[in-house]
Amino acid sequence: MRFDTICVVGLGYIGLPTAAMFASRRKKVIGVDINQDAVETINRGEIHIDEPELDITVRAAVREGYLLATTRPEPAQAFLVAVPTPFKKGQKEGEIPTPDLSYIKSAADSIAPVLEKGNLVILESTSPVGATEILANWLKQARPDLTFPQCVGEDADINLAHCPERVLPGRIMHELVENDRIVGGMTSRCSAAACNLYKTFVRGDFLITDAKTAEMAKLTENAFRDVNIAFANELSMICDRSGIDVWELISMANRHPRVNILQPGPGVGGHCIAVDPWFIASNNPDQSNLITAARRVNSSKPAWVVKKIMEMVDKISAGAAKKSDINILCLGATYKADVGDMRESPSLEIINNLAAIHEGSLYVCDPHAKIDGSNIEGHLVDIEEGLSQADIVVVLVAHKEFRDLDFNGKQVLDVAGMLQSIKKE
Repeated sequence: MRFDTICVVGLGYIGLPTAAMFASRRKKVIGVDINQDAVETINRGEIHIDEPELDITVRAAVREGYLLATTRPEPAQAFLVAVPTPFKKGQKEGEIPTPDLSYIKSAADSIAPVLEKGNLVILESTSPVGATEILANWLKQARPDLTFPQCVGEDADINLAHCPERVLPGRIMHELVENDRIVGGMTSRCSAAACNLYKTFVRGDFLITDAKTAEMAKLTENAFRDVNIAFANELSMICDRSGIDVWELISMANRHPRVNILQPGPGVGGHCIAVDPWFIASNNPDQSNLITAARRVNSSKPAWVVKKIMEMVDKISAGAAKKSDINILCLGATYKADVGDMRESPSLEIINNLAAIHEGSLYVCDPHAKIDGSNIEGHLVDIEEGLSQADIVVVLVAHKEFRDLDFNGKQVLDVAGMLQSIKKE
């Protein structure tokens, strides 16, 4: 099967790099997004997200005519759906979140009118198990003149597969090419078509399976990491109560040949690890006790950090200082070091909570974060100003720009482990 024209629906952190990668291989790519500003930005050869090397690839693809962004799909041989899968709103505190597939439904409605016999549809959006078949049923309802794999198997007019992304922000353009790719077709013919498409740029191996296993594989990878991070975060809270340096403890424990404890932090962020485990739990509430507990441990860590900061404020104010005179500097607002991604950032949650309760001045420094329009924008300062004003410095993210700072004897709370890692060097 030839793929001369590819339509990518959703031009966010996964869709745009994927579209750019196909376009860089001289495929005609129609990029679709409901955000008119994003569409116009891309068509100028610019990008609206932060990812190394992406700007160069997009600029070249647009200039050479291989990438065009628009708000509506156009006919193509392959359609990739890379839209968000958030949670439904209005749920009670403590409930397991319910996935919201409305963006996938909107994508199905938009591509259905331009589908033709022989087309391939791939769901890249991280989704609950069963979402690919749900997508297939939505397309079937919209196009009863076409046949689909869930009804006629290998003889279907339209091929469908789930091929989850497995990339790390900050390295997406590299890992799209080099990482192994899970391909979960609804039939073997669907899998073969998807492999043929991704061979355009993927150098890694193709791991062939069915759609449900592919969906579960992505969720499992991130739930595994979430559980392991939760162990480290819970350990950090236990050690703090006992007066033990958790970083030293983990370093020693990891000298055991069969122990590899991860590093604790202010919580867990990003659009994958902080989200995907709930997709498993929502479908399996009675069987996912460990996964649910880990998610709740990590979700509770920002509140614990805020409590530690306010205890430091109380201790200072026990002397002559008023709470309103105590200034706090937060270093970092993104969800991880050296990237500008703010999605599900525990650091941002901590900063917002401090802004709501702290009586004194709150300063924030992050050379990577893109927080235009954020409610913390008024707290932003450069590093020098922040350090000159701060009584308490909180290291939330270990950006490389913070590693050589002189804190001049100020009280420091390092929940990112940056100072400990510097000591080891």
